[in-house]
Amino acid sequence: MSLEIVADAPARGAGLNQVIGLSIAAVVITVVMLWAGYAHRTHRIKWLNRIAEWCGRMFKRPPWAAPSLARYVSATIGLFFGFIWDVAWHFGNGRDAGPLNNPAHYFIVDGLFGIFFAGVLAIVVPFDKPGPAAVRITRNWYAPVGGVLLAGCGLYALAGFPLDDLWHRIFGQDVTLWGPTHLMMIGGGCFSMFAVLLLDYEARRTMPEDAPPDGPALKFMRYFAFGGLLVALSLYQVEYDFGVEQFRLVLQPMMIAAAAALALVAARITLGQGAAIAAALLAAALRGIVAFLVGPVLGAPISWFPLYFGAAVVIEFVGLTPLVKRPMWFGAIAGLGVATGGLLLEWLWINAVYPHPWPATIWGEVRPTVVPVAVLTGLCGALLAMVLTGQRLPRRAIGIGILAITALTIGGAVANGLRTSVPTQDSATITLTDLPSNKGQRMVSADVQINPPTMISDHPDWVTILAWQGRTQNHRGRVIDRLDRVGPGHYRSAQPIPVLGSWKTMLRIQDGTTMAAVPIYLPADPAIPAPQIPAETTTRNFVPEITIMQRERDQNTPASLFAAGSVMVLALSLTVIAALAWGADRINATETKLIHAPRQPRSPGFRSRRGRDRTVMVERAVGWRGGG
Repeated sequence: MSLEIVADAPARGAGLNQVIGLSIAAVVITVVMLWAGYAHRTHRIKWLNRIAEWCGRMFKRPPWAAPSLARYVSATIGLFFGFIWDVAWHFGNGRDAGPLNNPAHYFIVDGLFGIFFAGVLAIVVPFDKPGPAAVRITRNWYAPVGGVLLAGCGLYALAGFPLDDLWHRIFGQDVTLWGPTHLMMIGGGCFSMFAVLLLDYEARRTMPEDAPPDGPALKFMRYFAFGGLLVALSLYQVEYDFGVEQFRLVLQPMMIAAAAALALVAARITLGQGAAIAAALLAAALRGIVAFLVGPVLGAPISWFPLYFGAAVVIEFVGLTPLVKRPMWFGAIAGLGVATGGLLLEWLWINAVYPHPWPATIWGEVRPTVVPVAVLTGLCGALLAMVLTGQRLPRRAIGIGILAITALTIGGAVANGLRTSVPTQDSATITLTDLPSNKGQRMVSADVQINPPTMISDHPDWVTILAWQGRTQNHRGRVIDRLDRVGPGHYRSAQPIPVLGSWKTMLRIQDGTTMAAVPIYLPADPAIPAPQIPAETTTRNFVPEITIMQRERDQNTPASLFAAGSVMVLALSLTVIAALAWGADRINATETKLIHAPRQPRSPGFRSRRGRDRTVMVERAVGWRGGG
């Protein structure tokens, strides 16, 4: 991307013409959807019912659920592809000229709207009550709990799009995944995975007793669902996967352990032996396919991804013990195993392929946060699995307490990871040497001397030069050079560094809580506005990374306003989590009420069959035997 394109791209929201166009399109689609729903409910159209029945026969699910499940799968696969492509697009090219000028946005919009539409279908299609837990809408209209939650998650994610534009108009463009409105879209997509698992459970519970069992394809989709849940929980880590993380390295092990413990514990309890490994392999396959399409095929920066294989092996090993029959104990012990042995195996993979490996020095700070987080998310995975297998949940106060403590613990771990310090009084002397290059593309090598050398330890988390958001003949929008140490505070580059066009090139240092940067080359950007910082041999003071990484963000807006917006998004996210917990509890309470009801007095002369107990009744009721 040329400097002229970057300069022309708006830095505070989309152009008015694109905002109007998208608004008109959203209104038209919404009106058509509402009309179709009303016409179906009043029996004015028959084609929606015929489609639902056809989907029911194809997917062996009730007609009220099958179209929603099919639409959800297609929507989320496209959404994930679009999300990774969009992140790579911005890492490689910088900001775009508007939402309609980025091809990845079309996949994202379709995916988010598809999630919402899938939930609406589940609400609108059924004429009969879809299961005992269904939510009453009118006198004779009931909707499945999973459908209501799915529509809510989709609506929450979709709301992030217009709010994102408003956010950029107020604060400028915060080029990070962890921007509040970005987290709304990511969170809505992630939370929807829990909703669709509940919807599928409701659907399976209403199948007739003589319905044929799921064939290989549907069994595969159930494993794939937990692989998808693992991928969804991994989306918060994607900056680390691209090597352009803007937060401390100690957060990455915690996020990996949390995702693994929750998704893989739930998979193992719900689907039985081997399910954790199957889910991890399917997640890796999906991530690998998308990374290949976005990177080598589309020419964007390549992303790596956690394998979760070590965590899966540990969980399967714990599953060989009698603990698997006690879900809460199993979840806690498996989470502890993930935080210890599982992460050690993941450490080998991270250090082999990631741009920023995990130094041994971070474990002293990682362990106190990752162990409680993994144990608690393992408990949450067990609670989810108990709902999906029809087992009675613990007392409501216990379940709510676990969720609340988990949220607080994760929040505390994140707050610790966000602690940073910037030695603005210190500096770096950067000596640049021009290298031979093709077609006038300026490439340099760098010699870096940190002043004073004692600013960082002998073994910092990383000392790198990052160049991103540019293009040369041999680079796809991102160069990460891990500098070679030649003496105390003295480093040298190991590969050519681009300092031309739209590239943003900087020295980055992370050492404990120290996260600081020095600009090496930044292009002029009239839209911000910002002058050029030329690439030359000079001494410059360290500055907070965010002032370079998020150069388009307006650093002069009141911090209180930014904090208020962030707190609002946090409150909305917690509301969605609370709604999912309510839905899971409602389904579980309704489904287990009859199964676990007190035994009725036997009539005289009744003779019970030896060995037949209530466990068999539960297994038959939920279609689950021994985790299979």
